[in-house]
Amino acid sequence: MSKVKLQKKPYGGWENCVYISNDVVDLVVTTDVGPRIIRYGFHGQDNELCEIKSQIGLTRGNEWRMYGGHRLWISPESRVRTYEPDNVPVSWEEVENGITVKQKAGPDTKVIKEMHITLASTGSHVTVNHRLTNDGHKKIELSVWAITVMKAGGKEVIPHIRKNKGLLPNRNIALWPYTRLDDSRMTLGGKFIILRQDNAVQRPLKIGVSNKNGWAVYFNSNNLFLKKHAHIKNALYPDFGVSYETYTNHFMLEMESLSPLTLLKPGEDIDHEESWELFENINMPADDEDDIAKTLKGIVPDLI
Repeated sequence: MSKVKLQKKPYGGWENCVYISNDVVDLVVTTDVGPRIIRYGFHGQDNELCEIKSQIGLTRGNEWRMYGGHRLWISPESRVRTYEPDNVPVSWEEVENGITVKQKAGPDTKVIKEMHITLASTGSHVTVNHRLTNDGHKKIELSVWAITVMKAGGKEVIPHIRKNKGLLPNRNIALWPYTRLDDSRMTLGGKFIILRQDNAVQRPLKIGVSNKNGWAVYFNSNNLFLKKHAHIKNALYPDFGVSYETYTNHFMLEMESLSPLTLLKPGEDIDHEESWELFENINMPADDEDDIAKTLKGIVPDLI
């Protein structure tokens, strides 16, 4: 029986990364900065996550850096609280089948960021539990914001809510000021929202949805990345009530899930869990919804 292996070694210029691997996939977690998961992929294959080559290996400094990979942010988005730099070392400890990595509370946010990352003993299944803790002296209203930055060239599919509510609306879509509904990269269908990352289009695009289905996928390089999260019924979410957001520009695409907005008293925390899976030899389907549904059958839950 396979088991999960942990190994500490350099990656991309960072000297103190933790490799988490089994017989199928591997992850790389930075500890010189972060918390960040900078790599997730099949053994011997390219990283499924985006890497910002000019920033990989950098540390220290007062500016916020994207780096790439997967990060933990604070929503609603603000220049001060959300973009507090994470350029200094973080603590970590080994747990069963993975690690817990923790960033001290920043001087502006007064919030401790923590990721509990575990890998199944075999297969590609990863669980990432995100935790924010109020380390200050005042109440803070926030949402856990889990952002996975995918490499260029792929196609994202997000399910629509399909529940029939008669004469009443059954879904909402949040739009950012720079988003155009006639953007050639986006298709708003009857079953899915389809978003294509395109290196030739620099203009950013961002939308948010109430993703009650709790999943989204990204096709790229004949692999499929599945990201799942729980949508809490009747909970209050940020950004006009959306539990999932996505953003793309000319070099990457972000898959973003959110927890409900929560008022944390000093010392209180909130958790938000995601699960990831990778599937090999999955051809990217056309933008036809029946073709997409056929491809995803047996992979995603509650597919209609």
